[in-house]
Amino acid sequence: MNRRERLMATLAGRPVDRPPVCFYELNGLDECPEDADSFNIYNYPSWTPLIELTRARTDRIVMRSVAFRGASDPLDELTQIETWFANGSRYERLSLQCGRRTLTATTRRDPDVNTIWQIEHLLKDVDDLQTYLELPQGENPGEPECAGVLEAERRLSDSGIVMIDTPDPLCLAAGLFDMASYTVVAATEQRLFHRLLDRFAETLQARTDAITQALPGRLWRIYGPESPLLHTCVRIYSANTWLAMMRR
Repeated sequence: MNRRERLMATLAGRPVDRPPVCFYELNGLDECPEDADSFNIYNYPSWTPLIELTRARTDRIVMRSVAFRGASDPLDELTQIETWFANGSRYERLSLQCGRRTLTATTRRDPDVNTIWQIEHLLKDVDDLQTYLELPQGENPGEPECAGVLEAERRLSDSGIVMIDTPDPLCLAAGLFDMASYTVVAATEQRLFHRLLDRFAETLQARTDAITQALPGRLWRIYGPESPLLHTCVRIYSANTWLAMMRR
């Protein structure tokens, strides 16, 4: 039984030769130790044995989101992104022009940690939410671009499978606020918050339908607001430290 067969049998509830073992986001396909970029943690030497072990021995599940071509998003014309560096970190600020108002969100990326810190959220209060809900919404969801999934499957061959990755509406809605604002607004402004959920659900439903038709029979991961809000998945610069944490 090869690794792909083992994973597919497990998902279908059929007998397998042994339990599958997957390192989740570490897959031996996306990590590039040869990339000297200071924001690439995987070029640190201690990662090499773990990446090689992942590539050679684990039942690999590679996550891929599906892009859409030809989509119409009127917010693109209202959005500007500014990038700068300070104290070794990379900052990015998104500015969304809403008539006379400008909504902004800022992130920080540090060179020794593989995560993006949200240091300013786009929506700060109910007024921001009302402004956001008045923005135009795209009518054409576009066509799924399947090349990324198919190429990953080709490279994996019989060593694993691709898992299609998508947020749910609550993830997108909650991620616009910091944790405190999200919980208060969702509890006290339920009609407004439901409008926000419906806005995201409409687009996600159309895209999910299109992906399932273009790429049937794949495993899916649908993630919620616990990913951006309730924890930060941090990969430590040294794989030795990562392994020590896993042994606890």
